[in-house]
Amino acid sequence: MATHVLHPGSRRRISLDEHLPVDHKLSKVYRIGAGLTGLVLLAFGILGLIDKIGFFDTGGDEVLGLNTNGALSVLSICVGLLLFVGMVIGGNFASTLNMVLGIAFILSGFVNMALLETDFNFLAFEIQNVLFSFVVGVMLMFFGMYGRVSATLPHDNPYWKARHPEQAAREQRARVRGPVAGARPAKGSLPEGTED
Repeated sequence: MATHVLHPGSRRRISLDEHLPVDHKLSKVYRIGAGLTGLVLLAFGILGLIDKIGFFDTGGDEVLGLNTNGALSVLSICVGLLLFVGMVIGGNFASTLNMVLGIAFILSGFVNMALLETDFNFLAFEIQNVLFSFVVGVMLMFFGMYGRVSATLPHDNPYWKARHPEQAAREQRARVRGPVAGARPAKGSLPEGTED
């Protein structure tokens, strides 16, 4: 049995779609993460296609130290282009896209690790591909969650403000009032005889 009562409206629930200001510095991190990862995947996919490897060939053709075939090359190009779209759009779209694709890469690593040495290994994965999938997944999740998910977000962070609206409003009022309340009048602005 619950020992406390939740009052409706007492805590605002935050979704990961809260909009950032267009020029917020976090958007640059999301764009860079999406762009760099997209570039790596695009290069890998294009080099795989240039080698004219069979679409579902599992013969052990390597590109950049990773096993590949035509299907994996096309898939890499598609995901790379999707990450470039995220880089162009930026903001929360890039952040959410990075997180979703990061989770997909990690899941892909586990699934393809289970399919190694089986007839269902259609993407010609080897253990180095699995490790690469894990690394890219963690990297994308890092870039996607940066500045959104942390216990120690700075108070000027838009996600922190959305999660703590009352405290953010108090701090904003204190910033606005602070210089006015504590400001000392300029010399010569006081009536005669009251200057020290």
